[in-house]
Formats: sequence, C-alpha cells, structure tokens
Amino acid sequence: MSEELNELQEHAEHAKHDPTLAPISVTMAVLAVLVAVVTLLGHRAHTEEVVLQAKSSDQWAYYQAKNIRRHEDEIFVDLTSVQPASDAAALAKTREKYSGEASRYKDEQKAIEDKAREMEAEVATERGRADRFDLAEVFLEVGLVITSITLLSGRRIFWALGILLGVVGIVMAATGFLVH
Repeated sequence: MSEELNELQEHAEHAKHDPTLAPISVTMAVLAVLVAVVTLLGHRAHTEEVVLQAKSSDQWAYYQAKNIRRHEDEIFVDLTSVQPASDAAALAKTREKYSGEASRYKDEQKAIEDKAREMEAEVATERGRADRFDLAEVFLEVGLVITSITLLSGRRIFWALGILLGVVGIVMAATGFLVH
C-alpha cells in the first residue's frame, strides 16, 4: 500500500506541471482510498468467518460429547439387562436412571445439531461476504493501476477504463453488504 501512496505522490507532483492531469490524479487518490477501505472490510469479514468457524466446530464437539455420553448410557443399560443381580429392584432402578439419561442426551443432541448447522450457515454467509470484498478489492486495484497508465501514456481511454473498473469494484463491495 505504501508503494501506491508513493506513486500517487509522484503523479501529483507531475500533475502540478500539467493541470489536465489533475482529474486523473484525483481519481487515483479516490481509488487508492477505496482499495484501503475494501481491503479492511475484507480482512474483517475473513476474521469473522474464522471466529464463526471456531464456534461451529465447538458446537459440533459438544454434539459429539453428548453422543458419547448417550452411547455409554445405552451400553450400561444393555449390560444391566443381561447381568444377573441379587437386588433386581435396585438394578431396575439403575437401568431406568441410565435409560432416562440416554433419552435426555438424545433429545439434547437435536437442539445442539440444529445450532451447529445454523452456525455453519453463518460461516458460509460470511465467506460469501469476504469473497465479494476480495473481488471488489481486485477490481479497484486494477482500476487504480490502469488509471495510472493514463499518466504514462497520455491516453484518456485508460482513465475511462480505470473509472469503469473502479465502479465495478464499488458495486461488488456494495453487494458484500447485501449477502445474508
């Protein structure tokens, strides 16, 4: 980014000697600011994506922990059904307790799974937003570079093309806010 700023400063000094280049230098400065803003938005979106992915992974780990507990309780219930006991009433009570626990874990798992899937959807949404900002950044940077070719070549077609690519970049960045 500092190379771009140095280049802009050189172009601004060059534009002092040729006033017809001032609008091109201003366009380049605006594009450079937009690149910085969209880059920041992209970085923040990627950070949010990573945070959401970690939360989603935590939720799946919680789901798996409940699954393991449920399986352990089901195994215990199965073992107590074949194990002879001196106190059948106490064994039946214990079996009922662990059977109830297994049922409770199974019920809890559904809610945990739903929450994990919801979080996965949030990760996908944030990934889409980050991708839009990244693409916007590319268009803005290319627009900036092509606009600078105007200063080297003197051909205004590059200025128009740079502005067009900048507009495409702005539209792409705006669509990043619309991703839900």
